[in-house]
Amino acid sequence: MREKIIEILNSIKKNVDFENAEAIIDDGLLESFDIIRLTTRLADEFDVEFTAAELVPENFNTVDAITEMIEELAE
Repeated sequence: MREKIIEILNSIKKNVDFENAEAIIDDGLLESFDIIRLTTRLADEFDVEFTAAELVPENFNTVDAITEMIEELAE
């Protein structure tokens, strides 16, 4: 799952080391339109739905945080 998330992130924004990034959102590595594309791709790929409660920066600042959120939503 983690590898697929990295693949999705790299397809949205190239030349960013998402695997080692510690603040993807807080550091502005993704812009608002990128975040919309990311949530859409994640929802489609992992068959999950996001609520407003999940759409907070701390859930998207690292690949591990994204992975953890997707795993919880998929349960």
